Amino acid sequence: MELQQIRAFVAVAEELHFGRAAERLGMAQPPLSRTIRSLETELGASLFQRTTRSVSLSPAGEALLEPAKHMLATQQAAIESVHRSSSGEVGRVRFGYSHPSSRDLAATLVAASHERNPGIAFHLESTVYADEGLERIMDGTLDLALVRWRRRPPLIAGRPVAIERPCVALPSSHRLANRKKIDVAELADEPFVLLPARPNSNLRETAMRLCLDAGFSPRTVQEAPDSQSISALVAAGMGVTITFDSVAAGYDSRITAVPLDLPNEATQLHLAYRLDQQDAALSTVLDVAEAVLPTVR
Repeated sequence: MELQQIRAFVAVAEELHFGRAAERLGMAQPPLSRTIRSLETELGASLFQRTTRSVSLSPAGEALLEPAKHMLATQQAAIESVHRSSSGEVGRVRFGYSHPSSRDLAATLVAASHERNPGIAFHLESTVYADEGLERIMDGTLDLALVRWRRRPPLIAGRPVAIERPCVALPSSHRLANRKKIDVAELADEPFVLLPARPNSNLRETAMRLCLDAGFSPRTVQEAPDSQSISALVAAGMGVTITFDSVAAGYDSRITAVPLDLPNEATQLHLAYRLDQQDAALSTVLDVAEAVLPTVR
């Protein structure tokens, strides 16, 4: 059965008059009659009982009417779904981020997007670090990511939505915990707890670079897979860690974060996506992000 035949059948079944049904469909009556006869031939049953004065549904027509209406409703729903997808009202956005600071920003964007466009669903990944996030945006397995970079990679678009400054997180009982600022060189003899080398993290890269610039290589006593684990290990007295102030804000209450004496050292957190992206749902989310995650300088 073709949808044209179903549409014709439903019109005649509801009007019970071929002339009015033809007018409703915007066609002449003879083609409508031929369409109904073709459908009856295909089904091997008469759908209408016709007299010179009236038209009524046959038992076969009664049996077909509700399924036919459902077919038309399904077709209309499919058309509307495509239209909503094309306009960015529905769709799916794969969003990657890491660290407590990124999670707060991600939550703000997801909640605002849901409020304004509930037809857009997010697939969230919360352990995506900088290099991985950028690689996955490029290979198409992520649409959007919160990442840090020192220089924008080719084919990546994005804008800064947060500024983070380096600090050292140490147990509150540590000898340096009451300082207002700490020079990185003062940490040369401290044991460090850091993220692993792989997957590469801008946070670990920053910690290593600052230590090397200060003339020493950090003595790493333990690597940990995420910021929560690092927080627990530092709170337990295993070592110190260089992190960003926004990340340390989510650390254990037994930890003190002291700014590093590096007034010109700041890192921008970017909301990144492919430069050539054409996904309507992602474009809608990016419009929302402009309002709820303003650009910082």
